[in-house]
Amino acid sequence: MGVNSRVALAEATRVMRERILAGHMAAGVTFVDPATAYVDVDVKIGPDTTILPVTVLERSTRIGSGCTIGPATRIRDSVIGDGAEVTFSVVRESRIGPRATIGPYASLRPGTVILEDGKAGTFVEIKASRVGKGSKVPHLSYVGDTTIGDAVNIGAGTVTVNYDGFDKHPTVIGDQAHIGSDTMLVAPVKVGKKAWTGAGSVITKDVPAGALAVERGEQRNVPGYDQRKRDARARRTTGKSGKPKGKAARGGRDRG
Repeated sequence: MGVNSRVALAEATRVMRERILAGHMAAGVTFVDPATAYVDVDVKIGPDTTILPVTVLERSTRIGSGCTIGPATRIRDSVIGDGAEVTFSVVRESRIGPRATIGPYASLRPGTVILEDGKAGTFVEIKASRVGKGSKVPHLSYVGDTTIGDAVNIGAGTVTVNYDGFDKHPTVIGDQAHIGSDTMLVAPVKVGKKAWTGAGSVITKDVPAGALAVERGEQRNVPGYDQRKRDARARRTTGKSGKPKGKAARGGRDRG
């Protein structure tokens, strides 16, 4: 084919892409919609893996066997272990272990390692971090420059505060730790093995193994608050005489 225009280039690219996909399908890979799949020439995919629509596999990506990738997923220069699942997500220069689950809507930035049976869930961003075996970052969290041990659960809304305005600092979370929802881990900080943090805490000091760290103001209940607010509003609108004033006296309209 003579490639002398962008139209001809697009046509040649289509032909080559179809040849690449045909080679993968002959080796046992399923493409649900080949027309919407983009696979670079150096990508390797194991047998019995399913590639769902609108999936892009770039550069030297390696996909294991028995995986489910997509839909609407982009993976670049990454390794995906056997039986892993990546859904509606972006994975760049990362390593995903066997049977791990990623997404939907996760962003794994360069340097991320998730070991077998790990999880990075909905709206989770992870950068330059290691997530141990069976550990889970289920949703709405940011993890950066962090080492997470095995069998750890990271509660929703957790943030590793790794940047002080000048430098990045590490966070270390021990095996079987439980990080409460909406915890801020201000690095550098270490959470020990089997340690816990209370929901809504800002952790600035190391947490010993097996301890519970709680940092928040004590809740105070004010009885009768609603009724006092309503009574105060009624006094403002009626005056001491009990007669309506202001907008209330004018039928709700302010005539200036």
